[in-house]
Amino acid sequence: MQQILEAITSGTATAEDFAALELPSTYRGATVHRDEVDLFEGMDSRDKDPRRSLHIDDVPLPELGPGEALVAVMASAINYNTVWTSIFEPLSTFGFLERYGKVSPLTKRHDLPYHVVGSDLAGVVLRTGVGVHAWKPGDEVVAHCLSVELEGPDGHNDTMMDPEQRIWGFETNFGGLAEIALVKSNQLMPKPAHLTWEEAASPGLVNSTAYRQLVSRNGAGMKQGDNVLIWGASGGLGGFATQYALNGGAVPVCVVSSEEKAEICRRMGAELVIDRRAEGFAFWKDDHTQDPAEWRRFGGRIRELTGGEDVDIVFVHPGRETFGASVYAARKGGTIVTCASTSGYLHEYDNRYLWMNLKRIIGSHFANYRESWEANRLIAKGMIHPTLSRSYPLEEVGQAALDVHHNLHQGKVGVLCLAPEEGLGVRDEAMRSRHLAAINAFRGV
Repeated sequence: MQQILEAITSGTATAEDFAALELPSTYRGATVHRDEVDLFEGMDSRDKDPRRSLHIDDVPLPELGPGEALVAVMASAINYNTVWTSIFEPLSTFGFLERYGKVSPLTKRHDLPYHVVGSDLAGVVLRTGVGVHAWKPGDEVVAHCLSVELEGPDGHNDTMMDPEQRIWGFETNFGGLAEIALVKSNQLMPKPAHLTWEEAASPGLVNSTAYRQLVSRNGAGMKQGDNVLIWGASGGLGGFATQYALNGGAVPVCVVSSEEKAEICRRMGAELVIDRRAEGFAFWKDDHTQDPAEWRRFGGRIRELTGGEDVDIVFVHPGRETFGASVYAARKGGTIVTCASTSGYLHEYDNRYLWMNLKRIIGSHFANYRESWEANRLIAKGMIHPTLSRSYPLEEVGQAALDVHHNLHQGKVGVLCLAPEEGLGVRDEAMRSRHLAAINAFRGV
């Protein structure tokens, strides 16, 4: 690994130099173990501790197949799917790996007693398989997490509709929280030159997800002037949604849970902010009963901020906790676009507010190839910025996942894999200096 790291940091190594590097037989990766899937049985979700289930293991380097690439991972990041994997909720990911292993002899590699997790990376291509022409060893890249087979017709208009669509590092093995990752070459995109490794690694999953959910015609199709209610607006996903609203001429109404998070939204340029904790919004009377009076109070607060207007779009990912209020808050003919459900999957809402007011609910999941590329292009052009708040070394990946599990973070939490320290990997200092304040918005710098 030291030779690989030296080649990356030298700044002079050529494609031929990288191609000549001897790859190790094993590498370190963050794993969960099949024989520990009952580790947290009977425990409440919040009490399940990723520090107990996420291990740093030496694992064998996987075989490189056609159309694939091995990437030296300088940095990765935590997504909520890593939390779900680490606490074995809503089910163990080993079922995903077993089913994927039955697709072909090549995918059988993924069905193992351990799962190398992680759906983000920034790093350098080490090897490419047969049929890869767009990338070569030494290329600095980031990866999106869409893995598809595209052997059926359904995915050729929208790759997210492929019957074999999976999220790399969650529903496949050999993910990005490791020193080396195995990806399909069409997951690769150019690393934004003005970002550090850890900054460049952090947007992948959430940036593309927010782009499809809010901007794309496959999602809400946001337009200029739209009022957009954004739950968790300072978080990893919501932070990108806030930026897309501002960048696209819409008006974000940012919902957060602390003054610190409200200030992050203001640093991004948002003016309309609701601190739901400070204002005491409680949408559930108990575990089984919602409080429509709180929906109405919430709607009234939105109209106070917008000058009497309801929101055109509700960008919702917390799920059960906020869904009833989301359906209520959207204007007549408005759109509720949803993914993730981090507070629970079984949503409840009053259908009268949906059907009688001609509202729409749109389900959105990650992004297709084109949407991922467009979202990364906006990062590379400095129009959208990473939402990284802090980074941990790979050895502390369990603590990083715990931060996300308990919502102790702002924006994204990064993980340094091969990178020995933060701040490395910037290739365009002039561009970085122009955007430094926005890059640092989530760090409180």
